[in-house]
Amino acid sequence: MKYTLLIYQGSTPTPDDPEAWGALSPEEQQAVYRDYQALNQTPGVTAGVPMAAPDTATTVRVQDGRTLTTDGPFAELKEAIGGWFTFEADDLDAAIEVASRVPAARLGGAIEIRPEREGGY
Repeated sequence: MKYTLLIYQGSTPTPDDPEAWGALSPEEQQAVYRDYQALNQTPGVTAGVPMAAPDTATTVRVQDGRTLTTDGPFAELKEAIGGWFTFEADDLDAAIEVASRVPAARLGGAIEIRPEREGGY
């Protein structure tokens, strides 16, 4: 089974937020980098890419045949998606174990695990 793991940043310190990131010790910062690198080397993991902050988003809707755009996210969010990756595993328990190793999960964020649908739309 293939799973997509969505990384919700929450209050997780990231290098994009120098004030919050600076509150971590240099050892903690290096542990975050090391843990993400280890995840990317885990068999079955296909790394995704980090996403820019939600305020850089553009939301698209189509109404009455017209394309409408809005700057920023669709809704006000406390926990925005900061990145994602996929993991091929035998079962959900294996995906939960990998999700528990994502630094964001221990630093104020959360990881959502979704099975990927087979066959497309």
